[in-house]
Amino acid sequence: MQKYSRWIDRFTEWVGWLAGLTLLALSALIVYDAFVRYLFHSGSMALQEFEWHLFDIVMMFAIAYTLKYNQHVRVDLFYERFSDRTKVIVDIVGVLFLILPFSILIIVFSIDFISLSLSQLEGSSDPGGLSMRYLIKSVMLFSFVTVVLQAISELLKSVEKLKGLS
Repeated sequence: MQKYSRWIDRFTEWVGWLAGLTLLALSALIVYDAFVRYLFHSGSMALQEFEWHLFDIVMMFAIAYTLKYNQHVRVDLFYERFSDRTKVIVDIVGVLFLILPFSILIIVFSIDFISLSLSQLEGSSDPGGLSMRYLIKSVMLFSFVTVVLQAISELLKSVEKLKGLS
């Protein structure tokens, strides 16, 4: 079980690294866009949409990475006061009844969402915007598949921890 968990963790690290590189590219693009817009009074709708798409990629790819490092949103006011055993049980219940069902639901619905966009060859509604909007919508599917994998890794680690606490 630990072998699978380590493989998933490495994959999530790679996705997090990719999010970091995307963030660097986004930062450079924003600086360039602001420079061109304010200095030369020129701009591009496609460039702005590309910034939004890069931002989407950063946020979506960071979800599983955040889960791996236990930095996700939780009511720590109560959690920090729990015993180690209770924390592990809360983590297991959270994965089984919140993270996995919610993520699987998003995956199921995103398939039709992406398919419809692809079948229509959906593009931007703004003149000069980007085409192939289905590509950025596909990021949602990839992201939540990664979340499911990372949730399984966290579940495996929590079960091992719980065995050690017994």
